[in-house]
Amino acid sequence: MAHDDELAGIGDRLRAIRESRGMTLRAVSGACGISISTLSRLESGSRRAQLDLLLPLARLYRLPLDDLVGAPALGDPRIHPRPRLRDGVVTVPLSGGTGSWEAFKQVHPPSPDKPIRQWVHPGWDWIYVISGRMRLLLADDDLIIGAGEAAEFDTRVPHGFGNPGPDALEVLCLFNAQGARVHTRASA
Repeated sequence: MAHDDELAGIGDRLRAIRESRGMTLRAVSGACGISISTLSRLESGSRRAQLDLLLPLARLYRLPLDDLVGAPALGDPRIHPRPRLRDGVVTVPLSGGTGSWEAFKQVHPPSPDKPIRQWVHPGWDWIYVISGRMRLLLADDDLIIGAGEAAEFDTRVPHGFGNPGPDALEVLCLFNAQGARVHTRASA
């Protein structure tokens, strides 16, 4: 429940930041490309705050994403992950990239008509769908993975994924170049 309380406060925080800069919803909409209606619902708390909405606002307000949402300081203070935007996909590194496992979160816009390129490389991938739907190509298999589901596979198998839409796709990815698999433990 504390998590829900934190999320509920994001809308008020976004409104306060916008108003402190003397900006209207119309001005923010024009600068970010987010509709006035979506911005209003985001500020009122009736729209869930997602990375594809928060990143343009963070850029506009020139604030780190953590400051924009009022996130508590966590983890190693020397690690400052910077979101990257490439081909419309936002990638946020979650690990320092120095261990055997790399963790990152990605947000993919809907792209049902975009061809999915398959890759082959040493390693092991584990991908968890936070929200939306993921189209996963594994060799000749064509799969749809929904929110709350995960896929785990050897990256020496041709693979690629995309967002068939209609909503943004948020995924958590764990990758190990040495081929180690994810181990989970079931409670008794």
